[in-house]
Amino acid sequence: MKAFFKSFFASLMALVVFMGLGFVFLIGILASMGSSTPKVPSKAVLVFDLSQPIPDSAQEAGPGAAIQKVMQGGGDEGTPLPVLLDALDRAAKDSAISGLFLTGNVQSAGYASGPAALRELREAIQRFKTKSGKPVIAYNLGYAKKDLYLCAGATTIYVHPMGGVDVTGLVAEPMFLAGAFKKYGIEMQITRVGKYKSAVEPFFLEKMSDANREQTQMYLGDIWDEWKITVASDRKLKPEDIQKLADEKGEVLSPEALQAKLVDKVANFDEVLEELKKLSGKQAKDKDFPQINMDTYVKIPGESAKGKHRIAVVYAEGEIVDGEGAGNQIGGERLSRELRRLRLDKNVKAIVFRVNSPGGSASASEFIQREVILAKAAGKPVVVSMGYVAASGGYWISTYADRIFAEPNTITGSIGVFGTLPNVKKLANEHGITWDSVQTGKLAAPSLARPRTPEELARIQIMVDDIYDQFLTKVAEGRKMKKEAVAEIAQGRVWSGKAALKLGLVDELGGLRDAITCAAKLAKIENDYRVDNPEAPKEPIERLLKALNKGEKRRLVKQGPVDELKAQLERSFVMLQSLNDPRGVYARMPFDLNLR
Repeated sequence: MKAFFKSFFASLMALVVFMGLGFVFLIGILASMGSSTPKVPSKAVLVFDLSQPIPDSAQEAGPGAAIQKVMQGGGDEGTPLPVLLDALDRAAKDSAISGLFLTGNVQSAGYASGPAALRELREAIQRFKTKSGKPVIAYNLGYAKKDLYLCAGATTIYVHPMGGVDVTGLVAEPMFLAGAFKKYGIEMQITRVGKYKSAVEPFFLEKMSDANREQTQMYLGDIWDEWKITVASDRKLKPEDIQKLADEKGEVLSPEALQAKLVDKVANFDEVLEELKKLSGKQAKDKDFPQINMDTYVKIPGESAKGKHRIAVVYAEGEIVDGEGAGNQIGGERLSRELRRLRLDKNVKAIVFRVNSPGGSASASEFIQREVILAKAAGKPVVVSMGYVAASGGYWISTYADRIFAEPNTITGSIGVFGTLPNVKKLANEHGITWDSVQTGKLAAPSLARPRTPEELARIQIMVDDIYDQFLTKVAEGRKMKKEAVAEIAQGRVWSGKAALKLGLVDELGGLRDAITCAAKLAKIENDYRVDNPEAPKEPIERLLKALNKGEKRRLVKQGPVDELKAQLERSFVMLQSLNDPRGVYARMPFDLNLR
């Protein structure tokens, strides 16, 4: 019997090794298949399918998580914003590109596709049109607000006869779980500082507080105003015209959209196809026209950066958590280590810190901030570029930068902290689960098995107050403001980038490229530098995952109501999972802004 098991396990090990080598061999084959550089056909139309999330940087999931997502039918992670900006600027100068075709509906995922990212992408599309003189054609069955914002400045906007345009205005619609928690016997004890610190409201209230409603109305109004002004300018309308449509129609039908000058033509796709053929020099009888999609075009190498000095772009996108963090999180230890590596690299002359985060762990935020301070002390300028959201812990890690850039529709501020203390005693007891304990001190360690005593809550509140005071001090020092002035605009309140500029929380309005230009100037290398930016997705694993997923990358169908509810619940519980600060204190804004 012993010999049998020995032989069995030896055979099993050989099988595992064989399968592993086979997998490596498969990857090698795929790598060789994808090694050739794509070619751009003459007079090609660059087809940009917008049906993807637009993150600031690539989210690197582990192999297990990536394969699991593919097997579960997961969608595309999206091409990073800087890669898209670079591709559009290259296409403007590319003599083989005859025009740009925009189609599809932008998808949201986490903090991707936010208003600030869309503003930068829209500007790149406009640069393509104005600098190259090449036409930009847009076509959709229907335009959501994000799609219209990107496409409003196109040379020609087509919409399908059965479609329409969404100008319903913006809505922030947080989900509240307090009623469900109460029903099932889960109690959330909250400690916080700042009357506007609303991140934990969904867990102990059943509707928005007056303070949260006030701040939400203000920053939502700023974002909506920027959207109206931009779309109205592109369509040669007045912002009041857009507001009237939002108040009286909301969902505008195709003929109404044409009459309101939101689109240029109502047409079927075959009619648009005829225009694309003409653009690329083909005739109506031709079956197809020369084209290259954006996914392929971004993989074509541009001109090699030849600058002597390096500007490193570091991305902080997602929730800030203690430790290494997952692919869609900012691990305090991981990001601190990356900043430290750049600080010690003699070839790196400046750091641009792209922040797209609602915050999270106060301890992890402090680790990251410390490296920003040390980089400055080492003589390397640090310039922050704020994305969709750089609030609470996202502002904590930004405040000591030499210069802070934000878009007018960035969401920032939220200078405040909170602690969450859940207990499931009632829920567990109702299912026959009980606890007993022995302790040697009046103030015991935190436990899910019981509520905190008044004495324990008072001690936790002291700790939260202390961290809030540290937060105020750091902002005052970093922004060179009086602490009293910071306290007046803090209280956990969220501000738009436009308002933050007036308050002194940011220095300039602008995007990532403006921040890079500023960093080069501060480092005195503006005439001789190169930038480290994200690269386009690599071929081998992308091809493998695409094959496993049957080639479907884009989610072209709008989510149904059940999908939307499921997504909201998942985001709420992901927030709870991310609360891993060792001291249980957090600097973060509401996780799910849920703007639509």
